[in-house]
Amino acid sequence: MSDSQGVSPVVISSPEGRSAAGGGAVAAPSPAPLPRRRRGSWRQRLEIGILTGPAILIFLAFVIFPVVMAAYYGFFKWKGFGPPTDFVGLDNYVAILKDPTFHDALRHNGFIVVMSLVLQGPAAVILALLLNRKIRGRSLIRVLIFVPYVISEVIVGTGWSLMLQTTGAVNSLLEKIGLGFLTADWLSDPKIAIWSLMIIITWKYIGFAVILFLAGLQSIPEELHEAAAIDGASYWQAQRSITLPLLGPTIRIWAFLSIIGSLQLFDLVYIIWGQYVSATAGTSTMATYMVSNGRLAGNYGFGNAVAVVLFLISLAIALTYQRFVLRRDTEGALTERKK
Repeated sequence: MSDSQGVSPVVISSPEGRSAAGGGAVAAPSPAPLPRRRRGSWRQRLEIGILTGPAILIFLAFVIFPVVMAAYYGFFKWKGFGPPTDFVGLDNYVAILKDPTFHDALRHNGFIVVMSLVLQGPAAVILALLLNRKIRGRSLIRVLIFVPYVISEVIVGTGWSLMLQTTGAVNSLLEKIGLGFLTADWLSDPKIAIWSLMIIITWKYIGFAVILFLAGLQSIPEELHEAAAIDGASYWQAQRSITLPLLGPTIRIWAFLSIIGSLQLFDLVYIIWGQYVSATAGTSTMATYMVSNGRLAGNYGFGNAVAVVLFLISLAIALTYQRFVLRRDTEGALTERKK
């Protein structure tokens, strides 16, 4: 009698999903299970919609809608009241691009952007490095540096305009200390006025850069500096090789904010130089040009067109900066790899 009678063949599964029976038969691979849809996904989407809905509505109402309406009014010659009826098409935009006064304002904005980065950046980094060390009176110095940033632009502009007049405190101080030959017309001379503006901007906004850099310095591990000191590196060598590279993302974010703020500069120039003096003094900006040739001239359609041009320039620079400068920082912040 054979021992195989009544005994089922043994099935052995191979790693490749093949099955071998007693007679060598191979079983078909089992199909992969279909991914199941996560339960509660609709509830998550509903929660996201409820939480973000109010913010999106506010953003649409107070940002997107005004931009769209400004673009609409820019196609009309409009007095600011009643529905616009005098359609002029692209005439406002053509007039803006051909106006030499706008070219001067655009050039002034470019100068302010570059000089803000050149003057504030290195000075703020040096001050932040010094204030990051344990020195006597460090907290008081931090407060004194940050105070100008929180002071209202109206107070800053009024105070500096009084001090920089020909009979103001600055010229009087120079005469009293024997430097009367340095007195100048700080606000009206086109060769000096733009530099006076840069001094005021640097004094006003460098505190923000210093505080931002100090916050970035707190995230740098102290062990790196200790290891560099053990290897024989000096303090400034450690700052150049360790601190500045690790502080790079913070510096790039500050530079982005500085560029956008410089492009939209209005209040200090308008307060110090008034409505029309800024153009003759060489300190006009695109924002002051918009107000002078739009609201003050009674041509709100032209002013809206200038606002659209300013918005497009700022948007183009912001997207370009994000694409070529901030791309590494934004990609490094992602938690999931791109598929």
